[in-house]
Amino acid sequence: MPPLKDIATQIRRDIVRMVHGAASGHPGGSLGCTDYFTALYFKVMKHNPQFNMDATNEDVFFLSNGHISPVFYSTLARSGYFDIKELATFRKLNSRLQGHPATHEHLPGIRVASGSLGQGMSVAIGAALTKKLNGENTVVYSLHGDGELDEGQNWEAMMFAAHHKVDNLISTVDWNGQQIDGPTKKVMNLLDLGAKFDAFGWEVIRLEKGNDVEEVAATLEKAKSFVGKGKPIVILMVTVMGKGVDFMEGSHEWHGISPNDEQLAKALAQLPETLGDY
Repeated sequence: MPPLKDIATQIRRDIVRMVHGAASGHPGGSLGCTDYFTALYFKVMKHNPQFNMDATNEDVFFLSNGHISPVFYSTLARSGYFDIKELATFRKLNSRLQGHPATHEHLPGIRVASGSLGQGMSVAIGAALTKKLNGENTVVYSLHGDGELDEGQNWEAMMFAAHHKVDNLISTVDWNGQQIDGPTKKVMNLLDLGAKFDAFGWEVIRLEKGNDVEEVAATLEKAKSFVGKGKPIVILMVTVMGKGVDFMEGSHEWHGISPNDEQLAKALAQLPETLGDY
């Protein structure tokens, strides 16, 4: 297998090409979370590209902030769930690669439609409880945006998970400090997220280098060491929105717009082709 860093670079390259090709999409959060997806799918998670919807005796991942679908689709294709050539259909008419992940097109790797923010935590908890009831020794992973935590359903779910000792769940918050309307501190200040999760009864791990793919992998492995110890687990992952493309980095303005031809060329110059383009 190629180095994780090379995989992440190619996925970032896929992201900007996909969003440019569709003239719409969400590159900022996708680029920021690329190292997480790479570490999870290519090193940490026990999964099978020969897709089975039930995922019996497999680890499972749920994407709650479904608007970052470009990074999810590229990761699935690059790890063998479907042909990478299909990435060229992103957001096109009749494509299985919808702007937000959907199940009705039966795209391998997608187990729940997402994009309605705030719901992913509840779904992940339900899957984790199912696996516990079935006696599986597997883990459920989920990813959430920090701005998404403005949704109250998350906090109800967090209380539920702690109360019911859902200790086979590892949720990660993409803590990039940005959301569609601006910095999270201005839109709805999240204050001390670690203290909040701790007060809600979760095991809290803070990851300062969420754009260091090896550090992400090591932190996910650390999180696995808390599985089965009575608490749900959360990783507060500090990332940079738009990471890898200098003119996109750290700006909420790239939350949901596509690069033009000139901007695409600049982005691709910073992201060398490592695994072969689709």
